[in-house]
Amino acid sequence: MAEDLFDLSGKVALVTGGSRGLGRQMALAFAERGADVAVISRKRESCEAVVGEIEARGRRGFAYGCHVGYWNELDPMVEAVYGEFGRVDILVNNAGMSPLYPSLEEISEELFDKVVALNLKAPFRLMALIGKRMMDGAGGSIINISSTASMRPSPGSQPYGAAKAGLNMITQAFAHAYGPAVRVNCIMAGPFLTDISKAWDMEAFSQRAERMALKRGGEPHEIVGAALYFASSASSFTTGSILAVDGGWLGGDD
Repeated sequence: MAEDLFDLSGKVALVTGGSRGLGRQMALAFAERGADVAVISRKRESCEAVVGEIEARGRRGFAYGCHVGYWNELDPMVEAVYGEFGRVDILVNNAGMSPLYPSLEEISEELFDKVVALNLKAPFRLMALIGKRMMDGAGGSIINISSTASMRPSPGSQPYGAAKAGLNMITQAFAHAYGPAVRVNCIMAGPFLTDISKAWDMEAFSQRAERMALKRGGEPHEIVGAALYFASSASSFTTGSILAVDGGWLGGDD
């Protein structure tokens, strides 16, 4: 019975930023539980590599290359996915960016706008486009990927944290707007050791990690449990929720 709660057989998932890191892990986990998956990222060839892994698991995959931070690329992408599968049952707004910059006063308007576009504007538009179709159809589940930077100031990621704080808020707003047919939840991720972490000062991070309950960064596959919970009927009475998956990062001392 418990195993059935996480069954995604016959479902269709769309994962932005699905070609690597957390997005890839979630896409493959959905496929392993029976879902077909649309993998969206800027580089289609990278998406196609993940689609190959999805198909090796016996499910259908669909690769589409677009920059989800560009509003005018989202409608054609959504139409292409619906043209391929006929529907979307699970939307994961995972694509994000937190670029490095030398100082706050040197952040350009262009850089600030790019961060907000990818981390906040894109999820808003995709929730509007796909959530409405879900609400008018058989319902569905939307999962936003936020960050602990939205709750605790993080040096070097102030625009990113502000955008993710906005994502937390619109998660709850869309849960009310599209309920009861559509559930909208958020995974507030702590520090995960993905490709992005290659740019970190790991010595400094290790020192900060000592204040975490688990005293380490997360491995990409450790996002899967929370994603399956929100995607499946296991979370049938959960919406508007923001779940920290952070190894105790927020619970540590400043």
